[in-house]
Amino acid sequence: MNAREIAEKTGGALAVGSGDEVASCVYVGDLLSDVMGHAGEDCALVTIQNHLNTIAVCTLVGCQVIVLCHDRPVPPDMAEGAAREEVAIVTTPLSQYEVALALSSLPPSKK
Repeated sequence: MNAREIAEKTGGALAVGSGDEVASCVYVGDLLSDVMGHAGEDCALVTIQNHLNTIAVCTLVGCQVIVLCHDRPVPPDMAEGAAREEVAIVTTPLSQYEVALALSSLPPSKK
């Protein structure tokens, strides 16, 4: 599923990226050390963590799509980092649980 489709399924908007970035699974987590240890490559990371460290973690694990919940804003440094690292950011009004349900056609991420 690409970032554009994820935005559509979650009632959100593509804040950063081309929309062609791909996610083949989903990982939900707000503790970035947990994400580093358990999120697999090509996952969509569903989180509320709207800062530059989230981009660094996604780059480390090979995640191309971040879904920011509860309409969290994308700070300029996060947007710049995401664009530089080719990580899409989708913003949505939904909670993490609601996003997980909306993306339930994708399997959970396994490392």
